Amino acid sequence: MHTLHAFDTQRFLRESWQKRPLLIRGAWADWANPLDPDELAGLACEAEVESRLVRHTAPGEWALEHGPFAPDRFGALGDCPWTLLVQAVDHHVADVAALIEPFRFIPDWRIDDVMVSYAVDGGGVGPHFDQYDVFLVQGLGRRRWRVGQRCDESSPLLPHDGLRLLAEFDPVDEWVLEAGDILYVPPGFAHDGVAVGDDCMTYSVGFRAPSRGDLVSAWADHVLDRLDEDDRYTDPDLVETAHRGEIAPEALARLHAMAADALADRDAFAAWFGAYVTAPKDDRLDWAPEEQIVAADLVEETNGCALVERNPASRFSFIRHDDGQGDGQGDDAVTLFVDGRTYPCHGPCATLARRICAETQFALEPELARDPAVADLLVDLINRGSLARSTAD
Repeated sequence: MHTLHAFDTQRFLRESWQKRPLLIRGAWADWANPLDPDELAGLACEAEVESRLVRHTAPGEWALEHGPFAPDRFGALGDCPWTLLVQAVDHHVADVAALIEPFRFIPDWRIDDVMVSYAVDGGGVGPHFDQYDVFLVQGLGRRRWRVGQRCDESSPLLPHDGLRLLAEFDPVDEWVLEAGDILYVPPGFAHDGVAVGDDCMTYSVGFRAPSRGDLVSAWADHVLDRLDEDDRYTDPDLVETAHRGEIAPEALARLHAMAADALADRDAFAAWFGAYVTAPKDDRLDWAPEEQIVAADLVEETNGCALVERNPASRFSFIRHDDGQGDGQGDDAVTLFVDGRTYPCHGPCATLARRICAETQFALEPELARDPAVADLLVDLINRGSLARSTAD
């Protein structure tokens, strides 16, 4: 597993996270490019993989194609600079998924995916800005990055149906990244990366943040689905008003409370958000076993020391129900959220839930598997394909 070399997490969070770009030279103690360019091209040919091809056809002009691509497409691109971008490669390649681990000082629910790009000399996607945090890990070759002004939705864009390219770009800093270097770019900062030489690969570890609009809309839709049609405005204490056209303050207060109170239940919001934020990004990756297992199968296998691993395409989070001690380490109850589903957990099951969220792979002790609640949880997650099991050597 790759590890960050001499990286001060607390200083980064204090001084750089969502504040300013940061170049991290020689970030890895043991860097080795985890994916061959031909493997990336192969993924871009698969129907279940999201991929794009961006060609720089002329100064200020880019052409966009969406995959899947025919295997011979890349050999027919000619001399114009081009870039291949493949989304969520961590869902398909374990060594790419491992790149997320050093960045897990950011909460898991913020993690989006790892996009991988391959570019020939001069290839890039043009000056743009993102609405999320990203660590740009140079995996192979060299790329020149320029970082510019802060942008927002009012920033002018070039006319293009598929690419959000900035009409104005004012670079402030410029660096050439070598293999193993990292550039952190916070949301809203304009940036532009261009390959310096062929065989340039960059791994973009992206972190999501829901917009206020998306959050309010999704939460409101959830609440609406659960409202009773008979729950209506009432005014049993109505008195005659001197102004027939007036909406009285008392009526407005009651109406506002009807709307606001329906959305104000914090516990209900927490339960909804856990399921919402762990909903699968892509449900086409199915790890479900061909034959469903039962608890007895699980206990029998753990006698031989089973390893349990998470599906890299699955999302795991939990909410702790405070036991009053405030240390977060006890066996108090938690609600586990996996791929949009909800699992109330107590005692040993709560301990397991936290472990599942903390570790991508772990050994399952036989005595733990014999706990009925633990066994039920594991059997369900394995049969749904969120977890997989294998026997240790």
